[in-house]
Amino acid sequence: MEKVYMSQDGFEKLKKELDEMKNVKRPEIQEAIATARAYGDLKENAEYHAAREAQGMLEAKIRQLEDKLARTEIVDSSNIPTDAVHFGAKVEVKDLDTGDIENYELVGAGDDDPINDKILVSSPFAQAFLEHKVNDEVEVNAPAGVLRYKILKIEY
Repeated sequence: MEKVYMSQDGFEKLKKELDEMKNVKRPEIQEAIATARAYGDLKENAEYHAAREAQGMLEAKIRQLEDKLARTEIVDSSNIPTDAVHFGAKVEVKDLDTGDIENYELVGAGDDDPINDKILVSSPFAQAFLEHKVNDEVEVNAPAGVLRYKILKIEY
């Protein structure tokens, strides 16, 4: 089984999300099913079928989160060397084809937020940068072709 690397904060965030699903959303859906059942004929009861579908989706999410948390390895960022790109790094890079400067933070599950440039360390994009140092040129194989970057700065 593949490990899922994350920070302690990311782990706590996912545990809280799982707790809410189990202790708040699950009972709400069970109540909605019971209410819909009281309407009678289940064959043509849209509320009942919608609640059952919501229950199935929630249970799938719960199993997915439980699996992810079971495979989690908490990364202690205080032991990570800071001279190269590793988990938790904030990396400033220059796109060698466009000249654009881009910033990324390599984070674990639960902390990812692509809109704010926080990308999963397990993503192929982030994996291409791992172990590289300032001034290294990195090639990333992407669906659009090979992207070329130069690492300008690494911060933790």
